Amino acid sequence: MRQTAIMLAGFLTLFTLAATAQESRSEISLQGTGFFTKDSNGQGISRTTTDTGGVLVGYRYHINRWLSAEANYGFDRNTQKYFSTAGFSRVQSDVHSATADMVVNLPFSIRRVNPYVLGGGGSLVFHPTGNAGGFVPGAETQARGAFLYGGGVNYTLTKHLSLRAEYRGYVYKDADFGIRALNTNNWTHTAQPSAGVVFRF
Repeated sequence: MRQTAIMLAGFLTLFTLAATAQESRSEISLQGTGFFTKDSNGQGISRTTTDTGGVLVGYRYHINRWLSAEANYGFDRNTQKYFSTAGFSRVQSDVHSATADMVVNLPFSIRRVNPYVLGGGGSLVFHPTGNAGGFVPGAETQARGAFLYGGGVNYTLTKHLSLRAEYRGYVYKDADFGIRALNTNNWTHTAQPSAGVVFRF
C-alpha cells in the first residue's frame, strides 16, 4: 500500500503543476483499454488470467516541446485461475492501476500525427470482488509494484482536442492475494492497448 500512497502523492504534484500551467500545457485523457496478461508457471503452480477491458484516465503536463510528465489511473476486472496438484482456484478481482511516467515526444510528425514513447512505474492493486465462483477464502487485497513502458500517437483534431492510440506494458510479480498456495514466485507481463480522446488546455 506504500506504493499506492506514493502514486497518489505523484498525482497531487502533477495536479498542482496544472494549477500553475501555462496555456495549452496540460492534457486530460480518457481511454478505453484492453487488459491481456501473460500466463506464468512456478513452484508447481500454473496461473492463467481472463482477458478483459477497462478504462484509463490520465493527466499529462508538457514541460517543454519534447518532454512531458503524466499520471494515470486505470480500472479493469479479471479472473486469475490457478492450477496445481492441490486443485484449481479462481479469484476474480478489480485491478486498480496508479502510475506515473515521463513522455518523450518524438522529434517528427506526419501531418497531424504526433508519436511519443513513455517509461515509468507505479502500482497495480488487486482487490478480490468476493463474487460467488471467483473467491478463495483468505484472499486479500494486494499491491504489486510495476515497471511501465509504452508508446503511442496523438492525432490532432483541433487546438484543444485530439484522438489517442496507445500501448502500455506492465512488468510485475504475479498476484497471489496473500495465499501461499497461489504463489508462483514468478514475474508476468500485462499488455494494455488503448484508444480514446485527449482534451488540451
